[in-house]
Amino acid sequence: MLDAVYQFPLKGKPVSCEPYGEGHINRTYLVITDLEEWYILQQINTRVFLDVAALMENIGNVTRHLAREDSDPRRTLTIVPTKDGRDYYVDSAGEAFRMYIFVRDSLCLQQPETPRDLYRSGQAFGRFQRQLADFPAHTLHETIVNFHNTPDRYRIFREAVGRDVKGRLLEVGPEVAFVMSREHRAGRLQEMQRAGHLLTRVTHNDTKLNNVLLDATTREALCVIDLDTVMPGLAAHDFGDSIRFGASTAAEDEKDLEKVSMSLDLFETYAQGFLEGCGDSLNPHEIAALPEGAWAMTLECGVRFLTDYLMGDVYFRIHRPEHNLDRCRTQFKLVADMEHKWEQMAAIIAKLS
Repeated sequence: MLDAVYQFPLKGKPVSCEPYGEGHINRTYLVITDLEEWYILQQINTRVFLDVAALMENIGNVTRHLAREDSDPRRTLTIVPTKDGRDYYVDSAGEAFRMYIFVRDSLCLQQPETPRDLYRSGQAFGRFQRQLADFPAHTLHETIVNFHNTPDRYRIFREAVGRDVKGRLLEVGPEVAFVMSREHRAGRLQEMQRAGHLLTRVTHNDTKLNNVLLDATTREALCVIDLDTVMPGLAAHDFGDSIRFGASTAAEDEKDLEKVSMSLDLFETYAQGFLEGCGDSLNPHEIAALPEGAWAMTLECGVRFLTDYLMGDVYFRIHRPEHNLDRCRTQFKLVADMEHKWEQMAAIIAKLS
């Protein structure tokens, strides 16, 4: 680890390198020098991200574009190149490292403390869309192929049902029926994309509140972080994933489904911030498709949880035997609630736009 630190041209000599943050994929460290300069060092998980060069090419190109759009250095992550000018370093064991300038006087929330925090996160992800509207999305690499291709998630699900490797199929009949009854609609966003109504854009693909840095004093949105899944996608994907997580009235793995619903107030709060951040960068079809994005991303996530349960919990980390089953049920409850509130969701988007 210390060897990696010295591959980057720091201001001053490093005096500490300590684990930092709550991420589960990469290993993150806070590096502080004797001149009180702060940096973030990350060891990239090469078992998740197999093509580090493509990953870092995406992040480098996107962050440099964002820096040209906004001169405030706190408004985007800033890569610290290695001493030989690369965006990352690979050690003798094949481990990959990158470094960013630490965004001072910022905070990262795991859950919103007030609705305003959710609104600010919407602003941040909307601004991300607006500032990258002229970026050539087709030049980005797919760091995870078919990540938000809902029809392909259905293909994998059907394979898991057919194999039933853990003999769990009989206990999830209602959940399987729920999934299959909605397959006809699951690819609607892709159909709209093929028709040219929805544009292929730069998308973040993990639009949770904890991937936004807020100013520690004002709570203004500063910048979007965790850019590993930046890829070509749809604006509705990013909006929808935020709603799936941020507008739910319960935890993602809540066992009491009576507590689970999609809050229209939180939906409107986030949508207001997102659309304000987007400005005029989205076309009318993209704006109208935002509720569909919320529905599709929530359904897709539930399908992924149920698929993993049928396959023996091989992808998502679990803390109890039926954890993935509980997760899929919360997502399906949200999907059903969105269907019940569909006209209100569409009216909110129409009002805000």
